[in-house]
Amino acid sequence: MNKFKILGLALVASATAAKAQDINQAKKAIDAEQFDKAKTMLKSIIKSKPSDGEANFVLGNVYLNQSVVDSAKIYYNNGLQASDKKNLNYIGLGQLDLDAKNTAAAQANFALATKDMKKKDVNEFIYIARAYMNSENPDYKNAIDVLKRALLVDPQNAQALLAIGDAYYGANNQNDAYKAYRDAFTADNTLLRAKMQLGVLLKGAKSYDEAIKSFNEVIALDANYGPVYRELAETYYKWARNKPSTSKVNLQNAITNYEKYLSLTDYSLDSKMRHADFLVLVKDYKNLEVVANKMIAQDKVNPRIFRYLGYAAYENGNVDVAIKSIEDYIKTPSNKVIGRDYLYLGLSKIKKGTDAAGNVEQTAFDAGLADIKKAVEMEPLVVEELADFGKALFGKKQYLQAASIFELGASNSESKNYLDDSVYYGISVYYANVNKTTGAPDAAALAKAEATFDKILVASPNYDEAYLYKARINRLLEKDDVMTKNYEDYVTKITAKGADELAKPAVKTKFIEAYNNIAASYANTDKAKAIEYFNKTLVLDPANAYATQSLKSLK
Repeated sequence: MNKFKILGLALVASATAAKAQDINQAKKAIDAEQFDKAKTMLKSIIKSKPSDGEANFVLGNVYLNQSVVDSAKIYYNNGLQASDKKNLNYIGLGQLDLDAKNTAAAQANFALATKDMKKKDVNEFIYIARAYMNSENPDYKNAIDVLKRALLVDPQNAQALLAIGDAYYGANNQNDAYKAYRDAFTADNTLLRAKMQLGVLLKGAKSYDEAIKSFNEVIALDANYGPVYRELAETYYKWARNKPSTSKVNLQNAITNYEKYLSLTDYSLDSKMRHADFLVLVKDYKNLEVVANKMIAQDKVNPRIFRYLGYAAYENGNVDVAIKSIEDYIKTPSNKVIGRDYLYLGLSKIKKGTDAAGNVEQTAFDAGLADIKKAVEMEPLVVEELADFGKALFGKKQYLQAASIFELGASNSESKNYLDDSVYYGISVYYANVNKTTGAPDAAALAKAEATFDKILVASPNYDEAYLYKARINRLLEKDDVMTKNYEDYVTKITAKGADELAKPAVKTKFIEAYNNIAASYANTDKAKAIEYFNKTLVLDPANAYATQSLKSLK
């Protein structure tokens, strides 16, 4: 579904024209995602007419959309005391029940909401469907069933058509969603959200140029309709991600359109948080740090901004600020901690312990790694974001530390980097051990690395280098028979590729390595075999000193 929940916007007739105009204006503000403006208008209506149950309900919906559950519940309960349209507030309480996974209680509340409906009423059905869709546990099937009841009563109701379009979209039924949105706009050509959603469908289908064209048609109808610029921003962002050659231009277009969207909202703390969310998305960490610091200077700041300040500060190299901000966020019990929080905390600790030459102090690395492992436990696919960090360690020949990072990715076959991380893990373990200046090789780590190469060969049978590294690992483990078999497998696989492959200098070097090590393994048990393989080396490299000296000693 769309990133922002779409509130119930059905415009309900009222006995008092002025009151209807007021609440309809509030609903238009909600549709424009000007939530603070809408709240001010709704509170004014409630103050002037406490008996207005619908205003309480709509205001409760705004708070619930912003995850301010206590305030939402207060207005729903206040609305139940009203004399006008109080039944709507049962729907709000029903959504709270859905959020709590109490379906029976939700259905009981929905039954109370519809108990006294007149035959031609449909708005309760639309609001109930929205509750099903906007719940933390969305139920698109029930939403569709309820909306079909509404459309039986009023087949051309634009809000019901828009809502069923959203329900079909949520249920991944793109064809019926398209028809419903088109019909909604035909029924009411002022319903810009319905036309905008046609572009959202194109965006979801990765038809980015067509989606942009569709959004521009909405702008041609009303250049001040804010949500369409948010959709444009997200479309340009997705286009940049899916086609890297367009990244620079499209990311800038994304930021420009998002800023336009913000200019058409009310610059509330909520809209500023949405801005921060988007800056995280497009990885504009310099602006994110500026925005976060400005928000922290305000009263009643959303605590999530400390998370974002931590992320931005890490990316901008301000690791002390990053560590403090994220730790402050995590230690507050009411904050919802996610895996990414621990990821950034761990990376910040490691960066703090990294010197100018890029060497990481082991204690700092261990502390950071512990947090990164917490992140992976909470969100296993966060490992996909560690590849570049692991490669940076590998490039600095910090193989032991690189292995610790790549092992996380190599342990998750669902990760898009699974094979790449597995290869880097195995190679890192090998180099960490072959380059040891003191102590024996880590047999347990080498055994795990060998097992990883076996898994690689299952997933990617044509990765012939796996045989080479298995041979090298077994050489370190002094398992000559296994080493010999691995080298022979490597030679056989490469030879099958033909003369062009064998002519490559790098391949010749690896064959010489294989032949010399196989020959050495036979030197004490089968001199004829040893001589045979040393001679193979000399065919490739007649001046090879090791093979020459070894042959002399064997004669």
